[in-house]
Amino acid sequence: MSLKDQFRFVKQNMKKNKRQMFMTIVATAIGCAFLIVLASVGFGLHKAIIKEMLEGRLVTEIDVNGKENEAGSIDQLTDRHIEYFEALENVKVVTRRQNLQQTPSFTIGEFTASAEAFVTHFPSELKAGFKLSEGRLPEKDNEIIVSHAFSKDLSHKAPDAVAPYHKDGTLKSDFAYKDGVVGKTVDMEVLKINDGQESRAVFPLTIVGVAKKPAKDWLSISNVYISETILQEVEKFTGTPRGNPEKNRAKEKTYDSVKIYTKNAQAVSDILEKLDADSYITYSILHEMKQVNRLFMIIKTGLLFIGTIAIIIASIGIYNTMTMVVTERAPVIGIMKAIGAKPKTIKSIFLLESSYIGFLGAAIGSVVAYGISSLVNFSFPLVFEHVFDETFPEGLLFSYIPWTLTISSMAICFIVTIFSGWRPAQRATKIDVLGAIRREV
Repeated sequence: MSLKDQFRFVKQNMKKNKRQMFMTIVATAIGCAFLIVLASVGFGLHKAIIKEMLEGRLVTEIDVNGKENEAGSIDQLTDRHIEYFEALENVKVVTRRQNLQQTPSFTIGEFTASAEAFVTHFPSELKAGFKLSEGRLPEKDNEIIVSHAFSKDLSHKAPDAVAPYHKDGTLKSDFAYKDGVVGKTVDMEVLKINDGQESRAVFPLTIVGVAKKPAKDWLSISNVYISETILQEVEKFTGTPRGNPEKNRAKEKTYDSVKIYTKNAQAVSDILEKLDADSYITYSILHEMKQVNRLFMIIKTGLLFIGTIAIIIASIGIYNTMTMVVTERAPVIGIMKAIGAKPKTIKSIFLLESSYIGFLGAAIGSVVAYGISSLVNFSFPLVFEHVFDETFPEGLLFSYIPWTLTISSMAICFIVTIFSGWRPAQRATKIDVLGAIRREV
């Protein structure tokens, strides 16, 4: 008996028990849909969190925060370390910054803002992707670049009885700076402490460029890029390296922020491994991604396990259905044996029928799961906003069904249904010919 004939025989027999077969297929579809939808929550949240982590950040970026020495303390990085990093294989560029060791105030007319000031190496910054939204790069020692958020932080001093900020922390329009900053002269005021006495100095600077706005608002910080000459003037005034107003530091030129950019994402792991072996203190987004991936792997496995229980419950229905089918078709089985059908053929017919039920259930369940997933992603933000009266997090995907989840769920469903039909199929091969003809099993 060919496979085609077996399949035709199965379809004919299934038509005789439409209602029973329909309910069994529906139960299997529900189990498969439950498995996919349940696991899709883990996949959706995983994808949303990874997307949020990578938004506005580079996978090829490695922060190097110092090097651990033999005494166990952390040494700051110098030009010698920069040269070592640049010589590593697959390193695209190394950026470095020297931070002013205080937060100076910057004044344009009657508007003032506090901002972090640092010296950077612009050739490497440009190669790493630094861009301007307006203006140009500094050409003179007293020319500076400011971040996109700088102008938003400039505020007019409010009277003592007036609050310049709204409850949400935003500056009221009456006190906000509304003009452009490119071409403006800004006074940078720094602090010096000597024997407990404070003194201040003002350095007039000219803004010639504004850095491009970051992709995410939470990355918008007021920064000012000053020249090394201005930093030296600040150091001369304070008498300490980096303008630290309170304590001296080592006079060797060191860097507070060093970033390595690799040529591709695949090189990050190798470079991280080499730097860790050399006792450098490093950080990469891959560190967080590994932890998040490990956590969600556990969550998704748990959800798949719980969903599989639903399919196992549905498989009980398949087992009962196939057992009844074997009982009802005892005469047919007896006749098939009488005309020479082998036990292997009889067994394969019933396994084919149970697997056919499982396949139909899995296919229908997958389609239903995609529909439920789309409905959940559409309706959940609306329900969230109405019930909790809060804005649904932008970009959060509550349910996501990758093709691998669909294939895995269908495979689980298919395998479970085959095992469900295995015992009834075995029983069918042991039916006595004479007893079957007399409709006795």
